[in-house]
Amino acid sequence: MDLNETSEESAFRAEARAWLEANVPASPLPSFDTEEGFAQHRVWEKKLYEGGWSAVSWPVEYGGRNADYIKWLIFEEEYYRAGAPGRVNQNGIFLLGPTIMEVGTEEQKAKFLPSMASSEIVWGQAWSEPNAGSDLAGIRSKATRDGDDWILNGQKIWASRAVWADWCFGIFRTDPTADRHRGLTFILCPLDLPGITVRPIAQLDGDTGFAEIFFDDVRVPVANTLGEENKGWNVAMATAGFERGVSLRSPARFSEAVNRLIHLWRTYADPTDTALSDAVTDVWMQAEGYRLHTYQTVTGMLEGRPIGAEASLNKIFWSEMDVRIHEIALQILGPEAERMEGPFERWVDGFLFSLSGPIYAGTNEIQRNIIADRVLQLPKGM
Repeated sequence: MDLNETSEESAFRAEARAWLEANVPASPLPSFDTEEGFAQHRVWEKKLYEGGWSAVSWPVEYGGRNADYIKWLIFEEEYYRAGAPGRVNQNGIFLLGPTIMEVGTEEQKAKFLPSMASSEIVWGQAWSEPNAGSDLAGIRSKATRDGDDWILNGQKIWASRAVWADWCFGIFRTDPTADRHRGLTFILCPLDLPGITVRPIAQLDGDTGFAEIFFDDVRVPVANTLGEENKGWNVAMATAGFERGVSLRSPARFSEAVNRLIHLWRTYADPTDTALSDAVTDVWMQAEGYRLHTYQTVTGMLEGRPIGAEASLNKIFWSEMDVRIHEIALQILGPEAERMEGPFERWVDGFLFSLSGPIYAGTNEIQRNIIADRVLQLPKGM
């Protein structure tokens, strides 16, 4: 792993920085968990696409720049440095898109990837069910084959971005006689089909970042199957690898948060509080360690090494680090944080969201089980 940028990488960074400085909105956009904010973020995603920046690591024919993952990390650093808006279509671009490129047919790549890169189609993630959250293999929603169609029935919950999304990707049980992790199929589905009901779920702040989706005899072409029939678990684990690994949570997100934390500490903290300064230093080292580890991981990927179960280590680390960064910020602000306005509001919102990190993408308890089994190869309990 060589951390010295090549002349090509430096030129790429300069180009990305110049474009972002010229195009990032001067004022923050409304939350994309609101109808107005969702629409404005979709416009921003289209602008990114028109500039060639929405999916830099994708092939050119699908709307990308054919950049390698090192350049993607560089772009992410510049993106967060510029304070650019959150990615409303992250479910598509960072999770589903790489999965389609890995297991999809050429027809599926041509059909779905360009419209995903441009955010003409925004994707919701429809995995969890009322009795199958972390235990994803316990899903009950089913797909029954009828000629060239699937007939979908069941309920999904905590479907992110689904309130105003155009399509969703989900897992359905297609062989009820198979073992838990078998007999599942990964299916892509428009959200405006007859028989689909999308019910928003209000968060603590009243915004609707999630939804329930009800399927009542919904007819979807079998051509929308991603991967092999009854082998959807393998496809889902590929997607989960992107979610837990480097794609969804690039190190730039946390490096920028720590930079803001350092500024907060310098502005508001008691300089004689050594315990607090040590805590700030510790999370800075965590963020820097995660950044270096990610560069090492990406270097391995470029050499053909898969991430595998290591993604679970990543997920635990970045989710718990995110909580700690925001806990320290609220400790610095003290009672002032309750004002929830100006710079304080951003830290409170960030803290509340960070608490979900150890839960989504598979709870950290489940990730520890995966690490014990597949990384450490510890004996299973009796």
